[in-house]
Amino acid sequence: MKHSSLEALGWDSWFEEQARLRCDPTGAVARVAAVDRDQLLLLNDTGAFRAKLSGKFMYESASSLELPCVGDWICVEKSQVDQFGLVRGVLSRKTCLRRKAAGESVEYQMIAANVDVVIIVQSCHYDFNLKRLERYLVMVRDGGATPFVLLTKIDLVGQEVLAAQLAQILSAGVTAPVLTLSNVTGEGIDELKGVLSPGKTYCFVGSSGVGKSTIINGLVGRAVLETKVVSGTGEGRHTTVRRELIVLENGAMVIDNPGMREFGVLGAEGGIDASYSDIIALSSQCHFRDCTHTNEPGCAVLKALETGEIDAEHHENFIKLRSESEYYQMSSAEKRKKDKDFGRFIKSAKKDLEED
Repeated sequence: MKHSSLEALGWDSWFEEQARLRCDPTGAVARVAAVDRDQLLLLNDTGAFRAKLSGKFMYESASSLELPCVGDWICVEKSQVDQFGLVRGVLSRKTCLRRKAAGESVEYQMIAANVDVVIIVQSCHYDFNLKRLERYLVMVRDGGATPFVLLTKIDLVGQEVLAAQLAQILSAGVTAPVLTLSNVTGEGIDELKGVLSPGKTYCFVGSSGVGKSTIINGLVGRAVLETKVVSGTGEGRHTTVRRELIVLENGAMVIDNPGMREFGVLGAEGGIDASYSDIIALSSQCHFRDCTHTNEPGCAVLKALETGEIDAEHHENFIKLRSESEYYQMSSAEKRKKDKDFGRFIKSAKKDLEED
């Protein structure tokens, strides 16, 4: 395998080891830049090219989580005469960004893979929502990436409003770095550019219309992502319809994302513990080991709530997210059991037919 410029796309010794285990030595590796239905846009040391999933790989994939997503490294076969490459496998993910699939489903939905930093974007004008921000932080930390918070459209609010929002973030115990930015005045652009390092991958997430695509276009230096004019309120309009990895001139890689209206948490205990480290630290002082921090006597968390050491909304969101994660995790386990039971039933039925 040729690796002369794969490092610029995020390749390292960890992925090298994964490739030895999963890829054919005569094949190649590439990184997924975009997924368009049954086609992938891939990047490697030879440039960009298209690929399709092999029939064997699709047949052996047990769930959609095992299929390639933006940011994945994959094993691919492609000769110079072939129009498309053929994907043979997906390497293990160092980090991931995932959520509970929208609706009643109790499955994960992959958003991006092998992301170093996730930049959570909220507009100071109408979109600022502390509870939603905490949800994003849980999702990011659960997948192993580093979170950043970016408040946009600071030109549409006064200094007092911005200061109050920053104070809210601080009081909620958010330890992630916070940046502020205006696409109109350019304030904060240089600070954001200073965060982006060559060979690292940065994923922008947030609601529709907060300015993610405009920010990326500004970083690229040209309009590579479609945007629409802002509405009469000053808010943008949703335009991103797919996730795409773009390599910037300085070598950093950015991924834009469609706005997410719903993102439940599923089995995200690690992310919750990391995002609510202040509550977790206090819980070690609770009288009961299995304290739920809701009504137990001798609860150190409730005591801190009474004294104002912990913000009430921060505590409420912690309880809600933990309950939601546990509920969906239980539902997911039940679903897996039903799927296994159904699989056993099918095998038994086939065996009976063969014996007949």
